[in-house]
Amino acid sequence: MKKISLKLRSVQTSEDERSETELMTEGTFEKADGVWKITYEDSDATGFEGAVTTITADGTELVSIVRSGSANSNLVIESGKKHYCLYGTPFGDITVGIFTHKIENSLSENGGSLYLKYTLDVNSAFMSDNEIYLDVCRKDS
Repeated sequence: MKKISLKLRSVQTSEDERSETELMTEGTFEKADGVWKITYEDSDATGFEGAVTTITADGTELVSIVRSGSANSNLVIESGKKHYCLYGTPFGDITVGIFTHKIENSLSENGGSLYLKYTLDVNSAFMSDNEIYLDVCRKDS
């Protein structure tokens, strides 16, 4: 397991509104059974203080984002498919539909990047278009 610096930028577009957030944090990075695994602790900045987020990326076809602790969620992002997933918020859990448009994965032993583009819906009603830009930079040991 390697220590990393992580930059996460999230863009949400809903009807005429667009919001963007950016998070810089530290975490760990490893490859196990051919799958990249990125783990970091959430903070006040994410609104999920006390939770730990783990992102696993299996090539360019499948990514999961699992948050556990003070808030719990399990999002499955799979190219060209729709999944129904549990998403925990400070106000309670909801089930969301996630249709994935694109996954770009250039992760390697030296770090790299991960890009996700997907649409969220709740009860089949459009919620937002989303993009996540994740940059992983290994720290020297």
